[in-house]
Amino acid sequence: MGHDHAHGTGSNRRRLSIAIGIVAAVLLLEVIGAWLTGSLALLADAGHMLSDLLGLIVALTATMVAARPATDRATFGFQRAEVFGALINGLILIVVAGVVSVAAITRLISPSDTEVLGTPMLVVAVIGLVANLAAMVLLRPAAAGSINMRGAYLEVLGDALGSVAVIVASIIILTTGFAQADALASLVIAGMIVPRAYVLLRDVVRVFGQSTPADTDVSEIRRHLLGTAGVVAVHDVHVWAMTSGAHVFTAHIVVEPAVLAAGTDALLDELSGCLAVHFDVAHSTFQLEPAEHAEHEDHQHR
Repeated sequence: MGHDHAHGTGSNRRRLSIAIGIVAAVLLLEVIGAWLTGSLALLADAGHMLSDLLGLIVALTATMVAARPATDRATFGFQRAEVFGALINGLILIVVAGVVSVAAITRLISPSDTEVLGTPMLVVAVIGLVANLAAMVLLRPAAAGSINMRGAYLEVLGDALGSVAVIVASIIILTTGFAQADALASLVIAGMIVPRAYVLLRDVVRVFGQSTPADTDVSEIRRHLLGTAGVVAVHDVHVWAMTSGAHVFTAHIVVEPAVLAAGTDALLDELSGCLAVHFDVAHSTFQLEPAEHAEHEDHQHR
């Protein structure tokens, strides 16, 4: 069924606001913990948290902009703001991964004399994990329907995994005294960031490139439309997304002469209803035409 974007946007704003509070508190805790324990892994995770905090703020701003109504200058509205937010999030993640990797490799090559305190490091990481899990539960319901919210969810998921890496490193330090586990955990955190950034940026490129949404089968749409009484052929089909969950569809529909003579309101309602129900298309536009019109159009039909 079609999404209620106004309701969804308001709900997303509330979720993001709470998540921002959680992430900000954990970030402060990890910065203090890194300073007290000498842990690069905690500092790396704090850097990751900082990027996520900025990303969540960007995501919140994007949802507010996306809720603005359409204008004569922005006829589709501002839903693409969510995609720009996801783009910024992805770029932030790439930068953080690079900085963390350089710091970790430097420490592995030239070990620091700073002692890493395993016990407080473990305590801070456990608190961070619990907080991140709470934020994940909060954001998960909205992640499936919005590329912007999915970016926010993936960032918090990465934070949770980062906390797990720090917990493992602190346990190794406490049980074996192997301090380099801290730098290795930092590399693990950086390694977890990159795939998430790739997935997010890939989705952004798909939207900006106006590619057919991954969950949409154009041939299946054609079959549905051709099964409608009075429809003879379907061509010039285009499907893209303004943002996740806001699919747009246009097509030329060749119809029987009797349909045009009797009136097209019922057919248009049936066609748009079919797309909304079966393919979650939020906005559809059809050009109804007789067969002779389709035959003399200049461009090549598909």
